[in-house]
Amino acid sequence: MAPIKLGMVGGGNDAFIGGVHRIASRIDGRFDLVAGALSSTEEKSKASGAALGLAPDRCYGDFIEMAKRETRLKDGIEAVAIVTPNHVHYAAAREFLKRGIHVICDKPLTSTLADAKKLVTAAEKSDAMFILTHNYTGYPMIRQARAMVEEGAIGQIRVVQAEYPQDWLTTPLESEGLKQAEWRTDPERSGVGGCVGDIGTHAYNLASFVTGLKLQSLAADLTAFVPGRRVDDNVHVMLRYEGGAKGMLWSSQVAPGNENALKLRVYGDKGGLEWSQEDPNYLWFTPHGQPKQLLTRNGSGAHEANQAASRIPPGHPEGYLEGFANIYSQAADLFVAARDGRVPAHHLPTVHDGLDGVKFIDACVRSSQRDAAWIKLG
Repeated sequence: MAPIKLGMVGGGNDAFIGGVHRIASRIDGRFDLVAGALSSTEEKSKASGAALGLAPDRCYGDFIEMAKRETRLKDGIEAVAIVTPNHVHYAAAREFLKRGIHVICDKPLTSTLADAKKLVTAAEKSDAMFILTHNYTGYPMIRQARAMVEEGAIGQIRVVQAEYPQDWLTTPLESEGLKQAEWRTDPERSGVGGCVGDIGTHAYNLASFVTGLKLQSLAADLTAFVPGRRVDDNVHVMLRYEGGAKGMLWSSQVAPGNENALKLRVYGDKGGLEWSQEDPNYLWFTPHGQPKQLLTRNGSGAHEANQAASRIPPGHPEGYLEGFANIYSQAADLFVAARDGRVPAHHLPTVHDGLDGVKFIDACVRSSQRDAAWIKLG
């Protein structure tokens, strides 16, 4: 089957996440990058496109020009990856959705709740599909954890603990010219949430994905520890889920000694599960009253959900790029099915998951502004 023709908005030569998306899209040979509006200026976009081997006439100065022309081309793009700062997501996604081009968008969904709601409407009106790259949901052991929860292995969930600490913003890198720090700490581009939007949403989404629980209310304490920083860099949140489960979430970008230490612990009345992103090929399962069991990626007794997301034998590590690639490859399956008018059931994050994440950010900010008052998700 011919690869899906892919375009990209953002993700030029100096953009980390653009490179990750391109690698992920190629791992299983399901996509072919053929066009891009890769930077905020035409000159930079064309230079990045040339470096990637794109045809000069498929390198665009802006995403509106790209959406219009690619729609008219006989061999125009079928899907677009949007890997810009958050404030561009809504406008870019809208242009492609209204022209029937599938969208794969980086998280969070948008920089404002108003834009998130408008994007949901645009996606629902479109014939195209919208996939959000909460990439950690693509890990095989996370797929196993979700399946075990669904099958009742840990019983009724009581406690959810999610955390995602980093240390890279411990100093004011945004004032030293680092591009990745500049836009992430600028509320005009990142949105009102800093750390809570950048990585807190990953922890929140992962907890929701594995447990299937719906958040009822939260109480959040957001802090900007670095002097002069305009958005939060440390987050503590208490969570109340529908059905009575309770949770806690911590995310920080000022925790020295932590790189990408995303962790999830889920405890029910029959047992518990523990997973760490920095050691992702393992899942600890503890049935109550029994010794801990170490479950491995594609190993003995692996759940079919685990096996389906694995590429190589156990003991050979799979990680970040492969998990990201699972999102892309499964999105490709959906796009191919959509050609025949079919939309099979799937576990990929959608525009509605994106809206839930932006609601989470908004509620955290409002709660913190009210001295960590309990707030219902809007």
